[in-house]
Amino acid sequence: MHSDENPLRVLIILAHPRRDSLCGALATAYRDGAQNTGVELRSLVLSELEFARDVSTDSPENQTLEPDLLAARDDLVWADHLVFVYPTWWGTMPALLKSFLDRVVMPGLAFRFYGPGAADWEGLWRGKSAQLITTMDTPPPVYRWLFKAPGHNAMARATLGFCGVRPTKILCFGPVRTSTPDKRARWLEKARRAGFALRTGVQSPVSRGWHRIKPWLTALRLQFYPMSWAAYSLGAVATRSALDWSIFMWGLVCVALLEAATVFSNERLDLATDRANANYGPFTGGSRVAVEGAIRPSQLRFATGLLLIGVLGAGVATLTLAPAPLITALWLLIAVITTLGYTMAPLKLSYRSLGEIDVAFTHSALVIVLGGLLQGGAVFEPILWLLSAPLALAILCSIILAGVPDRAADASVGKHTLAERFGSMTAFKLSAASVIASATIAVVFERLQWANDAFDGIRWFVLPHAALGLGLLWWYGHKPRQRLCRIDGLLIAMLTYMLWFVLIPWINLA
Repeated sequence: MHSDENPLRVLIILAHPRRDSLCGALATAYRDGAQNTGVELRSLVLSELEFARDVSTDSPENQTLEPDLLAARDDLVWADHLVFVYPTWWGTMPALLKSFLDRVVMPGLAFRFYGPGAADWEGLWRGKSAQLITTMDTPPPVYRWLFKAPGHNAMARATLGFCGVRPTKILCFGPVRTSTPDKRARWLEKARRAGFALRTGVQSPVSRGWHRIKPWLTALRLQFYPMSWAAYSLGAVATRSALDWSIFMWGLVCVALLEAATVFSNERLDLATDRANANYGPFTGGSRVAVEGAIRPSQLRFATGLLLIGVLGAGVATLTLAPAPLITALWLLIAVITTLGYTMAPLKLSYRSLGEIDVAFTHSALVIVLGGLLQGGAVFEPILWLLSAPLALAILCSIILAGVPDRAADASVGKHTLAERFGSMTAFKLSAASVIASATIAVVFERLQWANDAFDGIRWFVLPHAALGLGLLWWYGHKPRQRLCRIDGLLIAMLTYMLWFVLIPWINLA
């Protein structure tokens, strides 16, 4: 927050080659709105600066800055809030703005490298925020959803985000070519209101709260939790038809808190490989919050500790209700060791080519047996392990494949996943073997009517999906290595494949 003694310092950068333009009018409107809000204002008109447009040395910091760029650099350092006003041409920023950024945004000023690797960097503009105001002839929804907003991403993420600037808000006006005077007047008023909104700071109280919470929600990676919760509930219904809901819920709290602690621990301890990973996606490469600086490693460590205290408290509550408290305590201890041991020393299972087996176990047998134990079952209750076997193999397939896009990054830090150790082709073969084994076991169990007919009818769902998965594995396996940097479609197919091994038994047993 900024006070009267320490007002927000705002730099408005007009990056249109012509000052007398719609962008020029939008910059003026924004400045008019911000004029009496208690902020300090400065302006840069890039078309009026004299500087060489190209980087002619081996690196921008080795090229002497012209007087205008020296002054502009000082303005950039001075500012708390950067406002860029520019047209979007051919999907991105104009050459004038690109030249300015090429010359001024350089190591030592906006970011720094702290190690020999290209990914060993940190932004130096943390604490700054930004506003992009851009015009275009493309309808904004088409630009965002069809073209994926390349210019917005280039500025907000690849440039400003790289330097630590956040948040970056975006105002997009278009299509300009078909706009009427009335519409342009509304755009100018919207820009003026955006400037006037600085009277309450860059963010509203609700927005500030959301931006504090959002990185933590991202770091939790909630998309992976339902599978373990479902497996836990499967173990419970396999043991007892009329559930003891109080102990069931306490056990579920243990599972959820332990998974969250594990995710935070992995995020912190895998920071080196995540930084080096250029192939990250929704299922691989971590949540990126630590890489992007939204959450510091020390904060993740503290949060992990709090979650483990929560696990301890929920575990004590669970044990007071558990039918077999001693066995349950031992099983919970195994759960803590195997989940945290995925990346945490001394086990570091994911660095020893054991991480895939660990995840397959913790997301199948570990939670299924826990669900059964808390409902009065035994650790070696046959039905619990029969339910776990095909599910573990189905999970194993996805976890092995998740290492394929991360292979180069993992190799750079000595993380020996199966894909890294044996290569992508072997990973595809192991995944195919897991698919075949899981489907075969499930169908055999169905034919033998084992596990109280839990697998009844599963062949109608598993076999077609397994055939699809094997076909995709064959197809991806014949792609050139350089095209395996993202395999999201294959991962989605395999992640959904494992659902049948929980859903069908759960329906049959519930």
